[in-house]
Amino acid sequence: MITLAVLDIAGTTVQEHGAVYRALAEAVDAPESLIPPWMGADKEEAIKGLLTELGRTATPELVSTLYADFRQRLDDSYTVKPPEPLPRVTDALAHLRSNGVQVALTTGFDRAVTDTIVRAVGWQDTLDAVICTEDVPQGRPAPYMIYHAMEATGVVDISQVLVAGDTTRDLQSGTNAGAAMVIGVLTGGQDAETLGAVRHTHILPSVADIPDLLGHQ
Repeated sequence: MITLAVLDIAGTTVQEHGAVYRALAEAVDAPESLIPPWMGADKEEAIKGLLTELGRTATPELVSTLYADFRQRLDDSYTVKPPEPLPRVTDALAHLRSNGVQVALTTGFDRAVTDTIVRAVGWQDTLDAVICTEDVPQGRPAPYMIYHAMEATGVVDISQVLVAGDTTRDLQSGTNAGAAMVIGVLTGGQDAETLGAVRHTHILPSVADIPDLLGHQ
């Protein structure tokens, strides 16, 4: 029995119109072709990795400067086109919770960005926990955000946990945690072939299809 659904934010539950990865590419001055492997990662980790791939030295000062640039670009994008819930997802989250499944969001964003998104989509009272990479020692594909979500919601049995996301890092994190269900969704930047190349239990069109998968009619 699933008692906790741990879900990614951007591209999984929230439509943010690709702003994150555009801002990341622009801040680091990297071609967009280098971005997909870093989808779902902690954004400072992504900046460090991209700098290395570009042959640049990822000093703490440079990473901090580029992260601040990334944040400003993202804030500007969200001002022009605010994030919004993906279709039918708000109803799905409410349905899960009404059927005894707690809902936690996990993300590679920092707390300030995450809180901005949660407020923008009006989910302040819709979630049981929201976990950021700054809450744990290491972001995806490490399982620590999932374990922290369990801690925050009082769930002690990983066999009762479902993990869903739109990137391979989301799925790797769920697998590394030992989650009972590891679900790829096709609402983000990676297709079924890409998601299917890593271990998973299901591929679904959307998080909105999870209640039906669990038999919540």
